[in-house]
Amino acid sequence: MLAAMNTQSAYDPQTIEPTFQQQWFADNVFKSTTDASKPKYYVLEMLPYPSGQLHMGHVRNYTLGDVLARYKRAAGFNVIHPMGWDAFGLPAENAALKRKVHPQEWTLGNIAEMKKTMQRFGWSYDWDREVASCLPDYYGNQQKLFLALFQQNLAYQKESIVNWDPVENTVLANEQVVDGKGWRSGVPVERRTMHQWHFKITAYAQELLDDLDNLPDWPHRVKVMQENWIGRSEGLKFSFEVTGWDQKLEVYTTRPDTIYGATFCAIAPEHPLAKMAAQEDAQARSFVESCQALGTSEEALEQAEKKGYPTKYTAKHPLTGAELPIYIANFVLMTYGTGAIMAVPAHDARDHAFATKYDLPIVTVIEGAEMPENGPYAGAGVLVNSGEHTGLANDQAKAQIIDLFEQKGIGERTVNWRLRDWGLSRQRYWGCPIPIVHCSTCGTVPVPREQLPVVLPTDVTFDQPGNPLDHHPTWKHTPCPTCGKEAVRETDTMDTFVDSSWYFMRYCSPNAEVPLEQEDLDYWMPKNGGVDQYIGGIEHAVLHLLYARFFTKALRDAGYVQGSEPFQALLCQGMLIGNSYQDSTGAYHYPSQVRFEGDKAFHKETGEELRINPPEKISKSKNNGDAPDSLVARYGADTLRLYMLFTAPPERDLEWSEQAIEGAWRFMNRLWVLAGRVTPDMSRETVSMDTLETRSERDVKRKIHQTIKKVTQDIERFHYNTMVAAVMELANTMQAVDVAETPHMPALFYEGVATCLRLLNPAVPHITEALWQQLQHDAPLHSMPWLSFDTAAAQDEEITLVVQINGKLKEKLIVPADISDDDAKAQALSAVAEWVKDKEIKKCIVVPKRLVNVVAI
Repeated sequence: MLAAMNTQSAYDPQTIEPTFQQQWFADNVFKSTTDASKPKYYVLEMLPYPSGQLHMGHVRNYTLGDVLARYKRAAGFNVIHPMGWDAFGLPAENAALKRKVHPQEWTLGNIAEMKKTMQRFGWSYDWDREVASCLPDYYGNQQKLFLALFQQNLAYQKESIVNWDPVENTVLANEQVVDGKGWRSGVPVERRTMHQWHFKITAYAQELLDDLDNLPDWPHRVKVMQENWIGRSEGLKFSFEVTGWDQKLEVYTTRPDTIYGATFCAIAPEHPLAKMAAQEDAQARSFVESCQALGTSEEALEQAEKKGYPTKYTAKHPLTGAELPIYIANFVLMTYGTGAIMAVPAHDARDHAFATKYDLPIVTVIEGAEMPENGPYAGAGVLVNSGEHTGLANDQAKAQIIDLFEQKGIGERTVNWRLRDWGLSRQRYWGCPIPIVHCSTCGTVPVPREQLPVVLPTDVTFDQPGNPLDHHPTWKHTPCPTCGKEAVRETDTMDTFVDSSWYFMRYCSPNAEVPLEQEDLDYWMPKNGGVDQYIGGIEHAVLHLLYARFFTKALRDAGYVQGSEPFQALLCQGMLIGNSYQDSTGAYHYPSQVRFEGDKAFHKETGEELRINPPEKISKSKNNGDAPDSLVARYGADTLRLYMLFTAPPERDLEWSEQAIEGAWRFMNRLWVLAGRVTPDMSRETVSMDTLETRSERDVKRKIHQTIKKVTQDIERFHYNTMVAAVMELANTMQAVDVAETPHMPALFYEGVATCLRLLNPAVPHITEALWQQLQHDAPLHSMPWLSFDTAAAQDEEITLVVQINGKLKEKLIVPADISDDDAKAQALSAVAEWVKDKEIKKCIVVPKRLVNVVAI
């Protein structure tokens, strides 16, 4: 079959690609094993959720990683490049409700379909390391890790105020609430108080913040996002005496310099004082209930209209003695600080909006250079109306006011964090069971390790609202592991972000009975480095990435791992975006169904003119990007891989373009034709630069080695678009070669074509492998070492020397590349002799091999 394929005259990816994919699979080409004699390299893309269909965003992500994996393997590294499935979650459970199938059946069926599509792209995965988080051998080991954290008091239960998604019927973490809505359902979340399991991520807040400095190969914007989410602040914690209440009202502020401008206090609806007010006042109770319609995230509260209800209580200002009204306010979070704030409307936008709405005093206590006519001033300045502190710069006043409170014993310097403990309880079936039993005698009891995994029951029903585990007739009833009395299993399952917080470690020993095999982990993820290169979307910056960092540190302290960070380098690829096309009924049509006439779009079959919508993220609902399977059937996987790499830099958004795909297809065919010009009798001899006699021979040799140099540098820097462009330029050079021109030209032509194939192999592995065989090589291309360039051969023979007079361009000279500074100066002065003949030359500034600037007056 290969012989027939290699003699075909036309490029046919439908024959080539399956052939090599089957061959790679049969030969275990990409299988990775621990080998201490080789340097390791761990390249990983974020694992997908098995929704049933791979989308083009996946194709881009996985192609980026595959180029690096193939390159590093050729460069002599022992590469691990695994793939798995983030397979638990609400979509599967919702599909069970909608399609009347079991979540496991739906999930495993989707995995099979998506895996088929993945394999059509030839990505170099070690499928022997495949994991799926919904299988007991994975989540059973996750339960062991949960118990390890439980024993360290890093997993615990408490009453907490949570975000409740009324459509998904489950709790969401703050990170899963976007613009006040559930990240999957898109509906506004509600605020509820529930008994929940948490991971104590706040115990690592300072380390999570500090260790961002140890990640130089992470994007700056990701680190800033995590830094802001962790939210370390230093300020003053103090208490107001409350008239009519036997307790004090504790508050925390980062702006003690504005304390003289406090004109009211506000408390969260869940604050003990608010609850007391609600017991005494029906209107207060009604207001507190209305606040439950808002979530607990700061983003949701920032966007909501600021509302409040005045209580009968007042707070005594600790410095002025003034009585400040206390409001229950919908924008105050019980989970941040103390659940109560001092409000300074002259210097805080939220407080200002509230004070304006309820006609409360607004007292300016800081004056700066650019005071607004209306609205709050949040900038730096000098204190006014601030008693003995009037006239101080506000930064100076902050320290002095905190000192004053500490001297009086009525307050203290405090560090506060925006980060909250990770609420991991989910009230749904399709997730990892929490391995805990609740006994009326013994309390909270961990399931013994020998009884793990706690396996999900398969005979569940979805005909009742809520969690099927709650109303399962037998599963939740079990003897207490300690006393043997009848007890109840924990029916909450874990947040699916737990599943993806350690999967990269499990890949190192995917079939082990223990969660992590130390020897394998020490090799693939040693103490001084975890995953060498991680690739995925920036939308996971404060979700998956932060949780994975916490989990790594927690498992380190539990004795499972040695390292402190999971991912040494991070690449966040841009989104795939595209125009969508709608007909008169509002239906969306794929780009492949559209033809263009100028700036207008028409349906290819009906001829109807279609509305062109602005580019946005490609999605199945908008049909603004064709499905991978259909495109592979039309163009082949290599064409799509090349399109993804060449059209835009990896970190930038890539705009969908049928024309660009066609362009990639045309280049693949040109490459096929170019390699077809290599004849069996063509010399394979490598000709050194010093034996070449003509300028044209040296130019070809130089282009070959300059391309090797550039492509190597570009791959290392993820400049994949310029990497492809450089090989295209070399291919154009080789296309123009006349092999009969000189005696050495046939050998140079062969070298240039072979170099194109070797450099492009990580990007388009199928066509290059086929053409490599066509060039009559016995060893497969994937086994060849990466090319090294000849430094001397890569040097330019001539360069352009810029000549300036007093900084203004006058001449550009073509000179030998090795020209000395003295010769450069002499040629420059000769070239501008006419311009300076009546002037005095003060000096000549030479920038070696770039320019000469003649200073003349």
